[in-house]
Amino acid sequence: MDSVTKHQVQIRYTQINRTNEGITFTDFDFQVDDSLYFYPASTVKFPIAALALEKVNAIDSININTRFYVEGDTVETTFAKTITEIFAVSDNNANNRLVEFLGQDEINVRLQAKGVGPVRIAHRLGFHSEDLATKPLIIYMNDSTTFVIEGGTNTSPEPLKLKSIEKGIGYYEDESLVEQAFDFSLKNYYPINTQHNVLKRIIFPELFSDKEQFNISKDQREKLLKAMQIVPRDAGHDPSIYYDGYCKFFMFGDSKENIPSHIKIYNKVGFAYGTLTDCAYITDHENGVEFMLTATLLVNENGVFNDNTYEYEEVGIPFLAELGRELYNFELNRSK
Repeated sequence: MDSVTKHQVQIRYTQINRTNEGITFTDFDFQVDDSLYFYPASTVKFPIAALALEKVNAIDSININTRFYVEGDTVETTFAKTITEIFAVSDNNANNRLVEFLGQDEINVRLQAKGVGPVRIAHRLGFHSEDLATKPLIIYMNDSTTFVIEGGTNTSPEPLKLKSIEKGIGYYEDESLVEQAFDFSLKNYYPINTQHNVLKRIIFPELFSDKEQFNISKDQREKLLKAMQIVPRDAGHDPSIYYDGYCKFFMFGDSKENIPSHIKIYNKVGFAYGTLTDCAYITDHENGVEFMLTATLLVNENGVFNDNTYEYEEVGIPFLAELGRELYNFELNRSK
């Protein structure tokens, strides 16, 4: 807490109060600023997954269990499996398949139409592709019949004009050090305020108008929520590598122990370029605890990007884990 400026910390914590009149939110912010840029990394996968379900719901001939593959890809999968992999281990390729399905322009337009913003999804993850064209999806109707959902061409992104859009003192490119600030202006933009509003719409859709909600069925929402709270071992991954806290930074990110069954964390994390972010709805049904928490911080002591020298394990994840525990303990004792 003595270095919040250096670490560019932003936190939003939401108390959830239930009465006979309904549910109300009380938001508390620490340094939340839409105009102060941080790299959102894999947190963008959450709205992309929700929008993909919405699009699946709008096409009569497919459902979340429909098999498909992206033209040129070697992996055949389903929408359900893709979404599970996005949340269980934050799989980049799974996300990129849904970007091909939706397209960047459609993602941005549909989010803004729901009153979710500011936001700008400009590129796939795992690599910064300059390719504005999305690839066709080959959809299986049955074992022998397929049809194609054609790709399209998306708008070239405009450079973002935000505070701290250039960061650090240098970066590596093609294994060479470039001694100037790293420019994030053409990358994705998904600030704390926007992340939190997406989370609220998925967890508590009834508190929003039809226009503001994601147009997904009850069954689709239940499957999305299941994917959001799943831990890697329950998705078939080796728990010695992908422990429960691997993609659950709040409360458990710094522990290799299993998360107790009465605590559920519906969330999406992101970590890249030294920036760690988590956006979560945390519940403990045994103790009557529920709250929402979104936070980000930068851990790049040497100020050099793309050198893979970041203080994730030493500073970032312990901070987010302790933040989650402190607020959980506060909620545990809060009069409701």
